[in-house]
Formats: sequence, C-alpha cells, structure tokens
Amino acid sequence: MVLRVGQRVPDFALPDPAKKERRLSEFIQKGNVVIAFFPFAFSPTCDREMCIFRDGMSRFNALQANVIGISVDSAYTLKVYAQTYNLEYPLLSDFNKKVSRAFDVLQDPWTDMGYKGVSKRAVFVLDRKGILRYRWVTDVPGDEPPYNEVVESLRKLK
Repeated sequence: MVLRVGQRVPDFALPDPAKKERRLSEFIQKGNVVIAFFPFAFSPTCDREMCIFRDGMSRFNALQANVIGISVDSAYTLKVYAQTYNLEYPLLSDFNKKVSRAFDVLQDPWTDMGYKGVSKRAVFVLDRKGILRYRWVTDVPGDEPPYNEVVESLRKLK
C-alpha cells in the first residue's frame, strides 16, 4: 500500500541502537516528525544525508520537528554509525523490513549488486496528528532528498 499525502500513517515500533523499542506515536506526541529512510549505514550518500540532517537540527528544532533515521541495518551497526558521526537523533533498525514494506520503500533487488530487501532513500513528514504531509521517494540510491522542500513542508505546518 502506498501512503498518500493526507493519510494517517499507521503506528509502528522498531528498536533503537540501545535495543529499546521506539514507537512512532512517541515521536508524534512531541511534535512534527521527519522520517528519513536510508539504504545503508557507512555508505557515501547515506553518510552525507544523515550528517546534513544532523547539521540542520537547529532548524528542525525551531520548527518543532523530530528527525528519525530508519534503515535495514542492525541495531548494532546503527549504534556504531551514530557514534561515528555523532548523530543525536534516533536511528531505528528495520532489520526485518516490516516498516519499509508498510511505507512501500523496500527495494528488491537493490541496484545491480543483487542485494535483496534494502530501503529506498525516502523522506516522510508527518504532522502532530500523524497525518502524512510530505512524501519523497527515489529509486536511485545516489540521489539525496530535496532538503529545502523538507524544511518548507515543516514551515507550512507551523
């Protein structure tokens, strides 16, 4: 099922690097939410993207938005990844690919490498009620999200 702008996003739970289960509803209670799916930790485009989100946290905080990064990497990998790049926003492990499937961002196969079941690069913005307000998905792993569009979609929610 493709999630559409204007639709309520179903709640989900995934483990963070400390293996603590985190629910989407927990983040929605705190404000607007930016969900950034990324294919792999420690890959050039993903590293750049996650660091751009890290470096823009003051803008996201000013717009009362929580950022969540999700990949199919293990919680153990995401722990080292967060430490390596000083990522202070939550990273969640979708190792079993349940949430990537629910958001229709599971790419199988992934590129010409033959990997199976990798998240596409995608960004979703949810308002405080859990309604999808912005959606960007690409099939091209090297494409980065339009960061200014993401910020603008949050400004419209303020």
